[in-house]
Amino acid sequence: MPGRITRLRIEPGTVTMLVKPSRQLVISFATVVLLCLGVTFAAPGPISSDEATLERNFDALIHPDEMRDWMKLLAAQPNHVSSPHDKSNADQILAWFKDWGWDAHIETFWVLYPKPISETLELVGPQKFSATLQEPPIPGDSSATATDPALPAYAAYQSDGDVTAELVYVNFGMLDDYKMLQRLGVSVKGKIVIARYGGGWRGLKPKLAYDHGAIGCIIYSDPAQDGYSIEETYPNGPMRPPHGVQRGSVLDMGLYPGDPLTPGIGATKDAKRLERSDAPTIMKIPTIPISYADAQVFLAALTGPVVPQNWRGALPITYRVGPGPALVHLAIKSDWQQQPIYDVIATMKGSTWPDQWVVRGNHHDGWVFGATDPLSGQVALLAEAKAFGGLAKHGWQPKRTIVYTSWDAEEPMLLGSTEWAEQHADELKKKVVLYINSDSNERGFLGVGGSHDFQHLMNEVAADVIDPETGVSIGTRERAKMRIAALAPTATEHARAEAKIAADPDKDFPIEALGSGSDFSAFIDHLGIPVLDVGFYEEGHSGGVYHSRYDTFEHHSRFVDPGFVYDALLAKTVGRIVLRAADSDLPLQNASGFANAVSDYLDQVKKLVDDEREEAETQARLLHDRAFQLAADPTKPSGLPTALDRVPHLEFAALEDAVDRLERSAKSYDDALAKNGSHLSSSQIAQVQVLMLNIDQTLAPENVGLPGRDWYKNLVYAPGRYTGYEGKTLPGVREAIEDRRWSDANRYAKLTAQALNAYSDRLNAATAVLNGG
Repeated sequence: MPGRITRLRIEPGTVTMLVKPSRQLVISFATVVLLCLGVTFAAPGPISSDEATLERNFDALIHPDEMRDWMKLLAAQPNHVSSPHDKSNADQILAWFKDWGWDAHIETFWVLYPKPISETLELVGPQKFSATLQEPPIPGDSSATATDPALPAYAAYQSDGDVTAELVYVNFGMLDDYKMLQRLGVSVKGKIVIARYGGGWRGLKPKLAYDHGAIGCIIYSDPAQDGYSIEETYPNGPMRPPHGVQRGSVLDMGLYPGDPLTPGIGATKDAKRLERSDAPTIMKIPTIPISYADAQVFLAALTGPVVPQNWRGALPITYRVGPGPALVHLAIKSDWQQQPIYDVIATMKGSTWPDQWVVRGNHHDGWVFGATDPLSGQVALLAEAKAFGGLAKHGWQPKRTIVYTSWDAEEPMLLGSTEWAEQHADELKKKVVLYINSDSNERGFLGVGGSHDFQHLMNEVAADVIDPETGVSIGTRERAKMRIAALAPTATEHARAEAKIAADPDKDFPIEALGSGSDFSAFIDHLGIPVLDVGFYEEGHSGGVYHSRYDTFEHHSRFVDPGFVYDALLAKTVGRIVLRAADSDLPLQNASGFANAVSDYLDQVKKLVDDEREEAETQARLLHDRAFQLAADPTKPSGLPTALDRVPHLEFAALEDAVDRLERSAKSYDDALAKNGSHLSSSQIAQVQVLMLNIDQTLAPENVGLPGRDWYKNLVYAPGRYTGYEGKTLPGVREAIEDRRWSDANRYAKLTAQALNAYSDRLNAATAVLNGG
């Protein structure tokens, strides 16, 4: 989910009691805190509805020390799905919501969640070695003081099995790596592969290994990615120690996330379920993650070709491909049972438009203690919820209903949020204005992805939130980062284009397109509901303990966000988004931001076609001239690449026309809203709201899905089938070109054009209302 502090500005705060206080105590305590901070409300009695005053009052109710105490409690014991602490945390979060004045309940779903019964990974030849599949505790850390057991090294939703075979090193185990193995003359058929983390999502590693004939998969964390080659290792520094292990799910989320047995429907107790053998998202081969201390032994036992330069990690060995003579035994047995998961849902009813919802979410389950991932984002969400409760106790009420969600079972593959969204799909599609997500959080720069028609809202908020270390707005700092990133020798054309936009203060800095990997996925990818995913990143170095036993309160408070300054900043940032989305009389979409993004995506797709055509023509000449054979070392095994077929001219006219129309419609709408929005009648406001409330759902037509994975409905944003978390824009067209499915590319160009035209139709209707029609 992927510096040093020079100055901290910790706001005054108090330590919250961990016991459940009475409502009277909460009211008087909040009042005392406000007086001590010198905060006054704008007028006697009810709080002022003035936006700036309301946001200042909201900020005054965010206390880093309080968030610190919440994290210490929530991260005190292992917090994985089915653990006692996961349930007690859900109960505690529910109690807090209720104490703060929210209407809250727990919604339970029943999901397939395998837990390890036994695991074996050993080198059986040429020498003997058994992998250590549990991390040793570190003195003074929660890993040493917890009383509940932690999950061992485990990959959820791998396939149990008992296999013995030669070992092959496959670098990151991505598609390009298998193309290189083909060039090296190495096959993984019937072998066990070992891949390092990085290069793509972990679940693709066993999937692609299986697709190429392997019978087992080992994944390890190389110190080049998150260990001693970056910084000192924990506990002396933030990075992964030698025996740290990255757990994780390998469920095939490219098909669909959530419970593998109930695709498309909520996993209620009596839901109709697939047989486990028929669930396509469960991996087909046994898979296990290990530490780099153990991986070094397995890798050092390999012979065969020395790997290419960019395949070499930071271990003190000569990296070789194999196969063998290393012979490996891998055996895994799991308990494949349904387990309850606990989503905490809290509601604050709107005064004016109660049937329009602003939904905010973060998950509360972790792989072990889960301090940074996910509890850094969770304590920010809790701080927001308490602050909104404090405002409500002084008379404020949102115009729209606000729904706060604390998801369970995100780590196994977005189970809690997906099941809730599937169960309530019809209601959510009618009511949700915006879903706002966060996950892990750390010290550093603002990071935002999401629906580009909400890009302008994010820019407005970012301009009003001050970075605590530099004294400038978080938007100004983000613009500076984009401009500097474009100077790097490896900067992409896309990064350079973004830098030019960021340098213009009259333009919004761009946000990223989303794929998957956190709880926003069911909303944007499946339901077509717009989302913003918000966090701070880069300077806290949380990746070194990601999904390990060492993602603890001690690690987070020492290395990731000392003083909980940026966790508090996340609460203030998201709080403003929620406030503005909940209280705005007018729609918040800026259609030109979306249209400009889509126009850029179309240019990228057209360039992709040209690049694919040039690659095919170049390769054909090389094959004809026997260049691959002549350039290979004749003393070493080698192979030829698979020949690429000719790239035809594709039918993009309808899509090009739709994008041109979208740009015109977007400009007309934005101009009309700016000119006439402030003096609309209540009837006109109601009409525009109806038209704009679910306009993003036109991009995810119900009767259309992506090829081979129709759970994904959105024709503008989706996770890549072979990238995992990374977003693919115009995915039906783009991935058809990448996979050389030319008829699909033509078909989805037309389908995507139809979706964009439906979006433009809504804009045109709203523009007519804004102009007095």
